[in-house]
Amino acid sequence: MAAIAGAACATGGETSNGIENAPIVQPGAPGESSRVITAGQAVERPTVQHTTADVRFMQNMLAHHAQALEMTALRPERSTSEEMRLMALRIELSQRDEITMMQQWLTARGEALPDGHAHHAGGMPGMATPEEMSQLAQTRGEAFDRLFLELMIKHHQGALVMVDELFATPGAGQESEVFAFASDVVDDQRIEIDRMAVMLKERQR
Repeated sequence: MAAIAGAACATGGETSNGIENAPIVQPGAPGESSRVITAGQAVERPTVQHTTADVRFMQNMLAHHAQALEMTALRPERSTSEEMRLMALRIELSQRDEITMMQQWLTARGEALPDGHAHHAGGMPGMATPEEMSQLAQTRGEAFDRLFLELMIKHHQGALVMVDELFATPGAGQESEVFAFASDVVDDQRIEIDRMAVMLKERQR
């Protein structure tokens, strides 16, 4: 009986140690490999704080998203395409949710929210110029659909550039919420770029 009890204790000890020493996969930035760390290393790692680059990214992406909503707001009176309506709705719903998240993130950290007209200043990748926005507002029908898709594809590609710039900055993009959001931007906007590219090709025939 003692031998059995001893074996049971030994087995329990091995299981416990196995759990404690189980590897944990730490994800890398988009395009980079993940790496394995132990539970002990995970406990020892200090809590990652947000950086100035994280704040700038969130503030700029807020302004970037705001212009996308300006573009989708032009659609109802200028396009009768159901496919365009659904694409614009998808963009509007996702970006409104992300705007709320970014505003809450900045407010919770005592950081300033960008001015409501910050996107008019331009300077961010993929942003439509005032001239392009004016042209979009003046078009109707198929011409509107084509220009909208061209500008929104460029706009989405600009957001991917902003994420690349974030992760290229030492220490940036490592806070959990920033990392998760930036990664979602990459996944979602790539899907939408691919879909809009197909829609645009169909309208250029």
